[in-house]
Formats: sequence, C-alpha cells, structure tokens
Amino acid sequence: MTTRKKDAADQRKLELRASDILDPNNQIGVKLRSLYAAAQDEAIPDRFLDLLEKLDHAEMMASAKMAE
Repeated sequence: MTTRKKDAADQRKLELRASDILDPNNQIGVKLRSLYAAAQDEAIPDRFLDLLEKLDHAEMMASAKMAE
C-alpha cells in the first residue's frame, strides 16, 4: 500500500473513531458494557446463595409431595 493510501485509510479510521466518541448512543453502549462487566465480576452475596438453597429445597419437597 502506498503511503498516501495508508494515510487516507488511517485518517478514515480516526474520523470513524471520533464520530463514535461523539455519538451519545455509542457512549451509552460503552458505559453499559463496562457496568455489565463489573457486575459480572462481583461475587454473589451469601444471603442470595442461602435463598437459592432454600428455594431448591422447597421445590424438591413440593415435587416429592406431588409424586406421592
């Protein structure tokens, strides 16, 4: 690729990035992805795990009663 073509391609990429940065929808998307990634890395609180265990136990008891 010649230098002029490479420079033109690089300039187009920079323009696209600049328009992406200025686009409010893109900014919202970036922030939402960041927030989702941070929430995904958080540990599940023990109280939720306890509630899930109780729910599993209650469901097993209900299904056992239905089977009788």
